[in-house]
Amino acid sequence: MNYLEALSRRYSVKKFNHEIIPKEILNNILESGKLSASSLGLQPYKILVVESEAMKQKLIPAFYNPSQISTCSHLIVIISKKSIEENYIHGYFNHISEVRETPIENLELFRKSINQHITKKTQEEIFNWAEKQSYIVLANLMYAAAIENIDSCPMEGFRQDLIEEILSINPETEKVTVTLALGYRSEEDAFQHMKKVRKPNEKLFKFI
Repeated sequence: MNYLEALSRRYSVKKFNHEIIPKEILNNILESGKLSASSLGLQPYKILVVESEAMKQKLIPAFYNPSQISTCSHLIVIISKKSIEENYIHGYFNHISEVRETPIENLELFRKSINQHITKKTQEEIFNWAEKQSYIVLANLMYAAAIENIDSCPMEGFRQDLIEEILSINPETEKVTVTLALGYRSEEDAFQHMKKVRKPNEKLFKFI
């Protein structure tokens, strides 16, 4: 299946069939999130992978439409940082130094440019920026899932306070941005038979 066929087949599944995604395929999908483009390389987010049935059951009341949570194989929860602390940047540069086998002092100019960029932003601006990065991750996860013939449904319809309480998220420093249910579509999900509706090319694209 090529990528256009995969994207054409993809739709936001309303009900899965409870089948569990093989570990190797799941890891491939998660790797696509890890490899997502990220502004300054800072990856101001983290990804929770909910796979235990007990935790999925706990999360059902937090969602306005629980059918995906109660039937999916895995639930991906993308959490955005509300601020970029000095120790976070410090850890980032230590990691670069280790991975690229580069003396950390050689990275000083890059570090200064990041510090200047971050310190100019308000906390609200930093969070908005972090959320945008999180949605890039979401898109890559959905695309990789489609290529792997895994169905998905992105969801923002949840009770913020309840989902963060259940997942022990500190609302002072982080926020759940979006979630993604993964699994295999149920034969009972009528939405899979509906034609995909998108703008025609002449209304969507403009060549200049």
